[in-house]
Amino acid sequence: MVAAMRWLVDGCRPGDSLVFHFSGHGSQRIDFNHDELDGYDETLCPLDYEANGMISDDEVHATIVKPLPVGVKLHALVDACHSGSSLDLPYVCKINRNGYWQWEPHSRGDKGTSGGLAICLSGCDDNQTSSDTSAFTGDTITG
Repeated sequence: MVAAMRWLVDGCRPGDSLVFHFSGHGSQRIDFNHDELDGYDETLCPLDYEANGMISDDEVHATIVKPLPVGVKLHALVDACHSGSSLDLPYVCKINRNGYWQWEPHSRGDKGTSGGLAICLSGCDDNQTSSDTSAFTGDTITG
């Protein structure tokens, strides 16, 4: 999956519009480099994650966000648990049911692009799961 992400941005030029889509499992782990405001790195769990590990939001950012040059747009759709900031962008836009929105800072470090534009639509917040059903937990569905 990391090789495919590298392929996506390799050789991109001004005017290019890139799409990254992930539907699968997501998780969190302790943030050891202290760049996360909540103390956790969000992770994507590809099919081979047990053999090759999870992909952290830091790695996703370094692979497909940071390299984006001026004039390139990245549109990401991430349907996974804990995916609110899976691209590790500097800001998160919170929108409530009434349509009100607010930009919130997300990270402490240098988390921008190299001049391009990155937008991520995610299935849930960092602290939520994307449950398909609440039948076994009694909770409400979040994703």
